[in-house]
Amino acid sequence: MAPVEASKFRVEKHRSHAVITLTSGTAVIGYFFLAEASPTLPGPERVAELLNSESGFFPFEDEDSQTVLYNRDHVVSVELSDDEARRDSGYGVATTRTVSLQLSNGLRIQGAVRVYRPEGRDRLSDWARHGQRFRYIETAHATFIVNVDHIVHAREAL
Repeated sequence: MAPVEASKFRVEKHRSHAVITLTSGTAVIGYFFLAEASPTLPGPERVAELLNSESGFFPFEDEDSQTVLYNRDHVVSVELSDDEARRDSGYGVATTRTVSLQLSNGLRIQGAVRVYRPEGRDRLSDWARHGQRFRYIETAHATFIVNVDHIVHAREAL
């Protein structure tokens, strides 16, 4: 039997552990499938990059090893096992704002966001208006990605 040739269209993937919280209130533990090389950034693909790449559905492997397609519109937040926010270029020089976010499912997340805007335009209101749909917030215990469509209100924490 002849060996099977690998497809030139195959993209090598790795799994990244996360907990997805949905609009229904359900928390799903499992894995994202991420490319070994990002199509737009140096290094491997990130969860936030995958979520922001397009609209509609994405695959996620649940604890039962079943691949389920979830609709991005119904993702409120994602808790990451990886600290991928630190891999953003400019992370070390971006303005840090300590915030409290109230999400549509009642969850409140307190932590830090990075505002990648020029000095003088680096307020929380600038963060709220500029950027992608899925954004990082870093807490003392985890890094979250929140869907800005599900932020009810944001305020700077003192």
